[in-house]
Amino acid sequence: MDSPIVVRSADNLPGQRSLEILDQTPPSCQIPYSYNSYSASGHAINLLHYWHVLRKRKWAVLVTLIVVWVLSAVATMKQTRLYEAVSQLAIFPENLNALGLKDGDGGSPGEDWDYNVTLETQTAILRSDALALKVIETMHLDKDPRFVGSTAASQPNPGAQGLSELKPNNDEETTALLAAFHSGLSVRVIPRTRLLELRYIHQDPVLARDIVNKLAKTYIEENFRKRYESTTQTSEWLSGQLADLQLKVETSEGKLVRYQKEHSILGIDEKQNIVTAKLDELNKELTEAQTDRIQKEANYKSAMVGDPTAFAKIQAGGTSSLVDKLREKEADLNVQHAQATTQFGSAYPKVVELRNQLQEVRSGISVEQTRMQHRIRDEYLAAAQRERLLTSAFEQQKQRANLLNESAIEYSVLKRDAESNRQLYLSLLQKLKEAGVTAGLRSSNIRVVDVARTPMFPVKPDVPRNIKLGFILGLCLGVGLAFVLESCDNTVRNMEQVSAISTLPALGMIPLQVSGNGNLRKRLKTVPAADGELQSPTLVTYARPKSQAAESYRALRTSILLSSFGAPPKVILVTSALPQEGKTTISANSAVVLAQRGSRVLLVDADLRRPGIGKMFGIRSGGGVSTVISGVEKFEDVVVPFTQVPKLWILPAGPIPPQPAELLSSTVMKDYIARWRNEFDHIIIDTPPCLSVTDAVVLSPEADRVILVARSGQTTKPALRRACDLLLQVNARVMGIVLNALDLHSADGYHYYYSYGGRYAGHYYDDGSPQNGTSAVSKVS
Repeated sequence: MDSPIVVRSADNLPGQRSLEILDQTPPSCQIPYSYNSYSASGHAINLLHYWHVLRKRKWAVLVTLIVVWVLSAVATMKQTRLYEAVSQLAIFPENLNALGLKDGDGGSPGEDWDYNVTLETQTAILRSDALALKVIETMHLDKDPRFVGSTAASQPNPGAQGLSELKPNNDEETTALLAAFHSGLSVRVIPRTRLLELRYIHQDPVLARDIVNKLAKTYIEENFRKRYESTTQTSEWLSGQLADLQLKVETSEGKLVRYQKEHSILGIDEKQNIVTAKLDELNKELTEAQTDRIQKEANYKSAMVGDPTAFAKIQAGGTSSLVDKLREKEADLNVQHAQATTQFGSAYPKVVELRNQLQEVRSGISVEQTRMQHRIRDEYLAAAQRERLLTSAFEQQKQRANLLNESAIEYSVLKRDAESNRQLYLSLLQKLKEAGVTAGLRSSNIRVVDVARTPMFPVKPDVPRNIKLGFILGLCLGVGLAFVLESCDNTVRNMEQVSAISTLPALGMIPLQVSGNGNLRKRLKTVPAADGELQSPTLVTYARPKSQAAESYRALRTSILLSSFGAPPKVILVTSALPQEGKTTISANSAVVLAQRGSRVLLVDADLRRPGIGKMFGIRSGGGVSTVISGVEKFEDVVVPFTQVPKLWILPAGPIPPQPAELLSSTVMKDYIARWRNEFDHIIIDTPPCLSVTDAVVLSPEADRVILVARSGQTTKPALRRACDLLLQVNARVMGIVLNALDLHSADGYHYYYSYGGRYAGHYYDDGSPQNGTSAVSKVS
């Protein structure tokens, strides 16, 4: 591309010919610096971004927090107050009495007693429907309005005939009662103790207390009743055995009496006869064998049904030490396993190893018990065999005795038989009586440790916890809403977003200007002052040259001058993506600051659809760009010098033509731009939005640099991205993007303001106007 020629005139009038010709290097499309505060690759996470979002959306967070917090407080206050009654039960292990029945004295657990399984079983019983129905029936809860509710109490109760009649015919009502009962009941095992904790929650504290106490009492009574029934069944079996023994006693005594009468036997000294003595000895052994066989037969039957009594008798007799050792090892491993589980958790390798060892020990106990069952069976069979052998020996000896003295021996046999039967009968009779007395007087192994008292304070709702949760939930929802709103906001709001959207550099930002009085719309109007000077709230570089906004325009001027190597750009085209984004204001103020530097500047209003330059500067002439290009008027006749800023000329738009794009793309327009290059140092061309019409696009190839304007909080990211792509597609030399109307007091402008010397703004910037009259700076930049 050929190097353009810069023409600088020594005079203030654009038509004079005293010129200085300078060579200029090709313009560059980049500027040497950017306002981006973090890497474009996004590898670094800027935590301040999240704080900016929260600060920006603080009212959404605060309102959400307050609403959720208040709703949680109101919901908590409206909840029904629930009271909890607590009782504790102790489950002691069972000992053995003389009959092989289990007692309720405390003490160490039996060696065949899996305590954890027992506690879990008792917990399940306390939660059972059968026990719940007994409590409901005993306390008449199906008729209690506190339990079934005031509505149910006021209506006819079909279950008034009693729960026993209600159960088979009204399954739905029974299920409802059980569901209501179980909904308030909680039973748990207190770790590393023999205690069960019963809790019941209800809105009536007295009813909650009564239900817990009644449940504990009913549970103890049911436990005692079942144990009593078990003892009664054992007594019935013994009674059947005694009936047979009684019949034998009566039969043997009858035979003895008849034999005495038939043989007229008054008395015989059995000790004088060796045969008789041996017969007496055999008789004693046979009696002992029968007793032993009966006892072992009872043990055998108990062992076959899994009654631990038989095993306990063998262990008490010292015949099995292996089970004792295994039980001791099991108890030790249980303690180690519970401690390790509490300390390390169930998945810890040591806990798994202890669990495997427990399984092996319990398997060993099971195997040893099986072996003991076989042993008991063998002992029973041996006792029966011994009884049979002794019976056979006794019969043989009796025959021998009969040979010696049939009458004496017969008498002795009958007498001993009667006595042995009587002794055995009396012995079992005594045990049966003891069993009956024990069944009637035996205490339970379950104790009530703590009786439930009437709760004074409700457990639900937990007001402090709900208030805290409401606060946390409201805060989380508020923060979440803030980020949702932020993600839904697709407008450009800060310099970082501008840099992230396009590869084009961010030239700078123009702060939002706030009106100094309440009559904002009136102050926005451009009205010539009485003394001939212009008061324009949008021309901040002229009205308030020491303000921060004016300084931002001077920073933009620096970016423009340094945008190319060799010489500053001459023709600068200013456009935006959409209307109302402040491109005209930026064009006018850029022209002013360039002219204030001493350069000859021509400001051209090429927005032939909605011109604004003439109104901004108070120009009322009818001619302009449209009349010059169409040949109606000459350039020298319509260009207007701005007397307040030397070396600044303004070419208004003129009348709106029917075909603006054709005029701007015409050869005449290109010729005028070439002419202006020779007469001025800088030509600022204000054009329409590039996405709305094609005027800026067709004119952009004639410009050395193109400035794209975006308005903070108004320009959308897709629109800005499309505008950048559109300009780059026509090979426009886009200098960069200017972010307009950035509110320094908002969360988006807060970081920029304080990061770039905001705390010193009061020292360097002065919003006061140097003119005689103070002009307001408008919000419309």
